[in-house]
Amino acid sequence: MANVLETVRPLFNTSTLPSLGPERRPEAKPLSEVESDLNIALATTDLTDEAMNLVRSVVLLWHDHLDESHTVSQDIKSPDGSFLHGIMHRREPDYSNAKYWFNRVGSHPTFPEITKRVAELLAGSSLTQLTEGDWDSFAMVDAVAASRDGSEEYNLLQRVQQTEFEVLLKRFCG
Repeated sequence: MANVLETVRPLFNTSTLPSLGPERRPEAKPLSEVESDLNIALATTDLTDEAMNLVRSVVLLWHDHLDESHTVSQDIKSPDGSFLHGIMHRREPDYSNAKYWFNRVGSHPTFPEITKRVAELLAGSSLTQLTEGDWDSFAMVDAVAASRDGSEEYNLLQRVQQTEFEVLLKRFCG
């Protein structure tokens, strides 16, 4: 199934990373183009319906379609769906609602990989507390809430969010 990941990975090729908030980037694809590209990419996979919806939600978040991602993720009744639902609310920003959904995630199987990758990314920065122990989605919400667009912390947190997306996508694609 590694080919599934390679099939959907091009949907994430943008020159900038998604913001931590609800802002739309100029290079984010329009919804109709995202949906068309997703339908083409997913048609050739053997993913379950839930996995396809998880991938759909991640791609929609990546291209700043928060409402559409929300519609998809709120119908996925699993820790994976709750994780994406939490990210979406973190970006709204609705931090208390994000924490509600991250609480529903519990201890997610991706946390060790996220922690490992983020520890390397944040080494020597002011954000190293994010990787003390297991991945802490609540601390990530707090860090996002405290960050200011254009700051070094904000830029690092965008990369942390990218790591969340990458690790989740790998899980969803098998």
